[in-house]
Amino acid sequence: MPVQFQIVLFAVIAAFVLFQLYNVLGKKVGRQPEDDVRAQPVAATPAPGGAQQAAPVDSHTLAAIQGLKARDPGFDPHRFLEGARTAHDTIVQAYATGDRAALKPLLSPPVMSSFEAGIAAREARGETERVEFVHPPRADLELATVDGDRAVARVRFLAELRSISAGQGGEDRTEERRTAEVWTFQRPLGANDPNWVLARVEPATA
Repeated sequence: MPVQFQIVLFAVIAAFVLFQLYNVLGKKVGRQPEDDVRAQPVAATPAPGGAQQAAPVDSHTLAAIQGLKARDPGFDPHRFLEGARTAHDTIVQAYATGDRAALKPLLSPPVMSSFEAGIAAREARGETERVEFVHPPRADLELATVDGDRAVARVRFLAELRSISAGQGGEDRTEERRTAEVWTFQRPLGANDPNWVLARVEPATA
């Protein structure tokens, strides 16, 4: 056999052997790092607009809203609590600054009268105030039911506030405090206006 032919034959055999070794050794055997990544649970995907998807309703909340759900199946506790938090922040800050126009559509007439009296007394003393939230307040739905032709919901708020006030002398006084309150909201059932108003504020245990 010519030497040149032997060289070519050996080269072909070597290439074949190397190809077979690659097929065996090149395959991934056992658990790979990327398998661990794929096996990890996927984090919750934010809803459109950046908001987190709502958490499942727990059994306590379900029990608390059964009375209202029976008359208003469309009641959404998550959406309600979002609105209640916004109303809480707006009302607290508007009361501090004496913004009657912001308060009026959010309060029932008796609560509005009480708040107006407090604002007027502060103005008579020549005092001003503004409020900041140290942390976002916590809101827990305690009850959502029906009273006659009205929907009624009770929310427990825990808040940490920073109050900056000034008297006639103009010197600022800063005070931090924690509040624990139960706010009762209400709205007429079947009304065209879906907005709730604050009907009562009472202290709660922290």
